[in-house]
Amino acid sequence: MLNADALSQLRQLKSDIEENKVVFPGTVKATNGRFGFVALDEGRDVFLPPEEMQKVLPGDRVTVSEQEGDKGKTQGVVDELLETNLDTFVGRYLVRGKGHFVVPETPGINRWIFIPPKERQNAEPDDYIYCRIHKHPIKDGKGQAKILKVIGKAGEAGIERSFTVATFNLPDAWPEAVSKQAEALDESVIEARGEGREDRTDQPYVTIDSPGTQDMDDALLAEPNATGWRLSIAIADPTAVVEPGSPAEQEAFRRATAIYFPGEPLPMLPDTLSTRLCSLMPEVKRLALVCDLQVNNDGSLGEYSFHQAVIRSHGKLSYELVSNLIEGREADDVKALPDTVSNSLDQLHQVAMSLRKWRSEHALVNGDRPEFRLRLDENRRVRLIEPSVQNEAHRLVEECMIAANRCAADFLGQQDKGLFIQHPGLRDDRADNIRALLEGYAPDLAGVDATSAEGFRDLMKQTEGLDAEVPVKAIISRQLARAELSFTPAPHQGMGLAAYTTFTSPLRKFSDFHVHRLIKSILWQEPLSELSEEQLAELQLTQFRARQAANSLESWLKSDFARTLGEDAMTGVISRTTPSGFFVRLDANGLEGFVSCKTLEGKFSFDPVTLRLVHNKNGRTFQLEQPATVTFAGVDDERKQILFNLVEPSADASASDSAPDGKGDA
Repeated sequence: MLNADALSQLRQLKSDIEENKVVFPGTVKATNGRFGFVALDEGRDVFLPPEEMQKVLPGDRVTVSEQEGDKGKTQGVVDELLETNLDTFVGRYLVRGKGHFVVPETPGINRWIFIPPKERQNAEPDDYIYCRIHKHPIKDGKGQAKILKVIGKAGEAGIERSFTVATFNLPDAWPEAVSKQAEALDESVIEARGEGREDRTDQPYVTIDSPGTQDMDDALLAEPNATGWRLSIAIADPTAVVEPGSPAEQEAFRRATAIYFPGEPLPMLPDTLSTRLCSLMPEVKRLALVCDLQVNNDGSLGEYSFHQAVIRSHGKLSYELVSNLIEGREADDVKALPDTVSNSLDQLHQVAMSLRKWRSEHALVNGDRPEFRLRLDENRRVRLIEPSVQNEAHRLVEECMIAANRCAADFLGQQDKGLFIQHPGLRDDRADNIRALLEGYAPDLAGVDATSAEGFRDLMKQTEGLDAEVPVKAIISRQLARAELSFTPAPHQGMGLAAYTTFTSPLRKFSDFHVHRLIKSILWQEPLSELSEEQLAELQLTQFRARQAANSLESWLKSDFARTLGEDAMTGVISRTTPSGFFVRLDANGLEGFVSCKTLEGKFSFDPVTLRLVHNKNGRTFQLEQPATVTFAGVDDERKQILFNLVEPSADASASDSAPDGKGDA
């Protein structure tokens, strides 16, 4: 037994060690395994072994010290929890013996978390549940959770959407104050707020949209004049109905955007506003913010102006109907159109062609990528995936919207306040790879300065259809930065424009809603709550998470549908490549599935310059846009990822179809 002096010396020694211990602050990064890392603030990563990773959660701010671990490797020891960011999460309810747990679906939490008896909410095994961390595991590695809500069981109708909403912590119910505000509004608000506005109810504006669309943002009109056309774009004006700073506006900011989940969208504004009082429905008076602009014969934009008006759409027209009119088809619905509407549509088509021609010559026009529409059954699961054909009517609307947005960007660019969408072009960390790509496969373009707006535009134009061993434009397009919101005008490289914003979707996007407020504050001195830098960052993050949520739900629904594909071979093209394999997008339905290198014979190396996978011995190559034939191989349920097997060509086909550059190998 130690005497008092010895115990005192031990305590003093321990205190000295603690005082002299060097600790580093950082953020916990999870992996797919049981181990993890701490990204230190000083810029390096420290390895966390499984026993230390048990004490923390992804995103935790901690301090760590370093010590020698197994085989002499340095590893981290968690010293103190500074801050935890993971609050709520989703998972499945699991019972093992007397223990009740949640199996998190949140990436990076690779453990079961105990749920105390008082926090179980009568959940049953395999229920999907929405939880909160009840006790952090920092002290002993044994965290606890409490159930906030039982989401439902696997297989229930609509469980995929409910689970996605909970996973991304999306608001799926209106606060009481918002509901009361919406319920208090009726058609009388249109009359009251329409006083003093321009009356354009006799002008033949029309909406062009899908038959099922109810939140109609825009209506169009075009008239010829001596130097081209007067194009008038009427945009729904919810800012005339929603009071500044009111609960509905605050909730719109919190949601940031409508999310078009298959089968059941998650709106930004209550239906009373988005699909009724503010939607530009046919044959009723509606409030609009109108952009009138001169489009010259060569497609360039002339003078423009903004107006507060009352309009009456003379028809809700489908893309198919307008396309039939443009193509001269003698369909019954085309014949039934009033002459004023038919004439305006004809002029709109001519305007759109001129606008598109100007953009193709002076900016960038993205090609029509194949799109597909999910058709759901009564259980809200995919019963059919069908092509969504982009016709001339779609292009007509697109060109008119872009023209109006360019005018809004130009107008705000002349002021001291604005909200813009900027796109810097190439990612900074990929510049060296792109330079090496051009030097190797397009030497004539190696000197182009892709960091400038003009250089990037020239690069994208000149790589279109370039005859090279690798698909240069597709490789570049895979390495572009993400567009961002900004208070100052800057080039939108992806569109080849000097400045850009959007104000044509105020029922669906808060950024457009706010641009309406900006324009009105400048022209008519209406109230405006300026956004702060922090609010701008929050808005952008919420928009990003909304896209993640929509993609996540679609991936789940598509992976379930993929189980019906059967064993037949299917054709497609390689859409993405990674060091571990490649994705193939099917021609018939647009489904993307992963072909793992583990299922292929031999070993492959990944080239970060060409984004190609190359066989280490025989040189067999897989690259973007390469045709491939595959069969369904299953679904990775954890990642909601479709798996394919490559169909190898027969010996005869391989000999006759192979090409020197390896493009015929798949």
